[in-house]
Amino acid sequence: MNTLLYMVVVVIWGTTWLAIGLQQGEAAVTVAIFWRFLLASVTLLLVLRILGKLQRLGWRDQGYCLLQGCCVFGFNFVCFYQAAAWMPAGLESVIFSMAVLFNALNNWLCFHQRPPRRLLPASLLGLCGMLALFWPTLTASQLNGGWLIGIGLSLLGTWGFSLGNMLSQRHQRHGLDVLSTNGWAMAWGCAVMGLLSLIRGEDFLPAVSLRWLGALLWLAIPGSVIAFGAYFSLLGRIGAARAAYSTLLFPLVALGLSTLWEGYVWHRHAVLGLGLILLGNLVMFYRPATSRTAAGAAAQ
Repeated sequence: MNTLLYMVVVVIWGTTWLAIGLQQGEAAVTVAIFWRFLLASVTLLLVLRILGKLQRLGWRDQGYCLLQGCCVFGFNFVCFYQAAAWMPAGLESVIFSMAVLFNALNNWLCFHQRPPRRLLPASLLGLCGMLALFWPTLTASQLNGGWLIGIGLSLLGTWGFSLGNMLSQRHQRHGLDVLSTNGWAMAWGCAVMGLLSLIRGEDFLPAVSLRWLGALLWLAIPGSVIAFGAYFSLLGRIGAARAAYSTLLFPLVALGLSTLWEGYVWHRHAVLGLGLILLGNLVMFYRPATSRTAAGAAAQ
């Protein structure tokens, strides 16, 4: 089950970076985020209500859902959208992959859980792989002050994503349903983005294209309802640090799609990066047969 959840997250979120790119420039950032999570939250909460699986939450838990909505379904996306205007998307992906380290650190600070020993070597392999993957793009871009703004925004967005991971872990430790808390958190994130858009006087009905609407549907249903549900379920099953390691595989999916439809050519840096990332996954998740046998005996 863990493998299935992991693959769902990697495949779907690997495509959402392309969908976000299709929405650039046609609507204000806060408006685009508002419509994404309005559609996602209404869909998820309605389905759970029809199935009789929508969990009612107290005000305290709703307060934590509000914080989660701001961290994961709101301001972090504002940071990522704004960062794209200042720096190459490749570097943004590299920085987002640092969620592995942020999750390990925040998990230690919030829940006093030490990260696994294999996290550091696996993360170094993965981060080096990401840098190799995007090295031609990064070296072809001229370093300037705008990069520092983009890097700062990307780090802030990644940190917000990681804090949202901790809040989801808090929900699960208190016996709250993942999908219900996701639905409420998306609704709160949508409300905050809507309020911010009103304050800024943004147009909620811009003249958008069919391409923009198609990207919105993909981001809202598979990209939000399905992928976030799978990711936070995975987080509860294998831990925040290991779940976040999936962020290192997103660009590989995007490059695979680009190979099929845009004629992307795999240069030697990309092949090296792919090898390092896959090796990092092996280090992170491989367990010797003796360890698996011991774990099974302990469970009995």
